[in-house]
Amino acid sequence: MTTTDAQPRSRFANWLLEDAGEHYSQIQGPMAKKAPKEHQHSWWKVMCLTGVDYFSTLGYQPGIAALAAGVLSPLATVVLVALTLLGALPVYRRVARESHDGGGSIAMFANVLPKWWGKIFILVLLGFAATDFTITMTLSAADGAAHIVENPYVPGFLHDQNMTITLVLLALLAAVFLKGFSEAIGIAVSLVGAYLALNLVVAVVGIVKVLQAPHLVTDWSHLLTAKHGNVVAMIGVALLVFPKLALGLSGFETGVAVMPQIKGSPADTKEYPRTRINGTRKLLTTAALIMSGFLIVTSFITTILIPEKEFEAGGQANGRALAYLAHEYLGNGFGTVYDVSTIAILWFAGASAMAGLLNLVPRYLPRFGMAPEWARQIRPLVLVFGLVSFGITWYFDASVDAQGAAYATGVLVLITSAAMAVTISASRQKQHTRVLGFGVVSLIFVYTTIDNIIEKPAGLHLAILFVLAIIVVSFASRVRRAFELRAVEVIFDEKACRMIDQLAERGEIRIVTHDIADGRSPGEYAEKEADQRRESHIPDGEPILFLEVIVKDPSEFSTTLNVTEVDVEDYHILEVEAAAVPNCIASILIAIRDRTGQCPHVYFEWTEGNPLVNLARFMFFGEGEVAPVTREILRRAIPRRSQRPHVHVDS
Repeated sequence: MTTTDAQPRSRFANWLLEDAGEHYSQIQGPMAKKAPKEHQHSWWKVMCLTGVDYFSTLGYQPGIAALAAGVLSPLATVVLVALTLLGALPVYRRVARESHDGGGSIAMFANVLPKWWGKIFILVLLGFAATDFTITMTLSAADGAAHIVENPYVPGFLHDQNMTITLVLLALLAAVFLKGFSEAIGIAVSLVGAYLALNLVVAVVGIVKVLQAPHLVTDWSHLLTAKHGNVVAMIGVALLVFPKLALGLSGFETGVAVMPQIKGSPADTKEYPRTRINGTRKLLTTAALIMSGFLIVTSFITTILIPEKEFEAGGQANGRALAYLAHEYLGNGFGTVYDVSTIAILWFAGASAMAGLLNLVPRYLPRFGMAPEWARQIRPLVLVFGLVSFGITWYFDASVDAQGAAYATGVLVLITSAAMAVTISASRQKQHTRVLGFGVVSLIFVYTTIDNIIEKPAGLHLAILFVLAIIVVSFASRVRRAFELRAVEVIFDEKACRMIDQLAERGEIRIVTHDIADGRSPGEYAEKEADQRRESHIPDGEPILFLEVIVKDPSEFSTTLNVTEVDVEDYHILEVEAAAVPNCIASILIAIRDRTGQCPHVYFEWTEGNPLVNLARFMFFGEGEVAPVTREILRRAIPRRSQRPHVHVDS
């Protein structure tokens, strides 16, 4: 189709807008710029890619658990592990089956919630997802900075420079994506392998130290009894403090997002890629088991071996409990190696989150018409997310503890939405036992989310800012793009092609628009034809073709137009389903022009009612001020009047 002439751009603009973002959903490895299908990997390698986010929480989770639960940290961690294995894991194994293209739980809702309320709900979920991924970047960078400043070999002038170091790490992260990043899998495998091996050494040494000093366990058990009385009270308190440990659930949404990178089988079908689904389930299960084992062991040894005051703000174990043990029991040399490994995986967890944002935003917003054109490009988005992460770091003063609530809010809302999505899926398939199980899990996560928000509302406040920003930008973009040609493709069936070609051979192609709500009786078409011939001066001998647009879902934006020809006695009608009437008519007219080489004529009646109300109806319901809007769409799409289809409106 003919479009407006492109304006020349500066060298900077050409560099900034170099990479089109239309293929984000097909990217192999979130950091890769291109996505050749042959670059897929075994599930365990892909597990390492999602593991840089999931496993990196070991860097700060034991410390956060100690602050939240105190001496009950090990028991509270057991509750976390139980919900991970019995709640989150089954939920996301189901998500992997239902959304095997990497769309995750948000895609599941997008498929069952049509029209505007569904779109708004998706935008809200995107806001919480943006909170989750952005805080992953800032919190991980802040924790990496904490490991740097606490290392004894670091020069003194860097001590207490957490803010500066965090901003530098975030700037380096943005620079990597501005330059271009590929082969993420290989780097992730190396980082995760080294990091887990070092954590295993620290965990084993910690267990040995605990066994060598049994009095520490005795003191801990006495303290438990003194503070909480009996076992029932301990379990009750552990359940109450569990929401504060929700960071240990991060990584599941990323786990399903990387599904397209798992190597499939030639025998798999596009509708149900069994090998990829099974690989994702292995990925999720293995990662959850590894993480659960580490969480239980590390929460126990850190609680027993580290003085309580060291977990508090300013303490040497704050945000780096395992690093504290590595330096304390294995020496500063090993501790420094552990710090370097931790800093690397925390920084790379930010890269994984950035890649998640770069995949997530273009996957939905352009489809809804709710993103500016530059949102289809990688580099402008990197700059935006980089600036946002700078602002969040400044707001939270690069504090790991302060960002924990916002991170937990994003994580919990996504997991809660996933649990609700699979519950709805099981209900639609009449799987009553699964509905009950997933429903219970959903209620648990709803409680956990609400408790987390009540305890630390700062996380919700930040998420609301993200949600509002996304909604405002989205609707502003939708209004701005309202007058675009929104057809992905116009496809005429065989009868429609034959009718259009016959009209072109006989002379002018004249199309009369007809509202199907007015009726489809022969008498209605006869009256409409008579009115248009009289008002628009169409010669009696000239054949006409009626065009009827059925608005199915006005909240959609870009759609494929399948045009069919139907006959009502001697009257020939082109029928099509679309999201908006004027845009659809303009696209069909241009398609007819391109097919026949003739500029067709289209005839409208004036729309009754308030023009502003009709314009609002067009924006939100795809109807309304049809004639002038169609003409404006054609004018913007085709600057040369001689190439533009002719628009007529009766008096």
